[in-house]
Amino acid sequence: MSNKVASEEYKDKAKLLSPEEAERLLSRMSGKLPKRLDKDKLSVEDALALQLELEEENLNEWREKMAKIKSESKK
Repeated sequence: MSNKVASEEYKDKAKLLSPEEAERLLSRMSGKLPKRLDKDKLSVEDALALQLELEEENLNEWREKMAKIKSESKK
């Protein structure tokens, strides 16, 4: 995610977050995102959008793994 740019879809989602939701999302940032935000290379809106996208990707990966585990346990 080094210099990834936030997509418009996730920027729109970020705009709809309440201040509390935005704060919680920012608190979960890891990797290079906090550094980019801190060095003003990234706006708060872009950081939120990128974090939303990252979390959605992680959730989808987790769902796939869980589905695989469930299907294997039924065998």
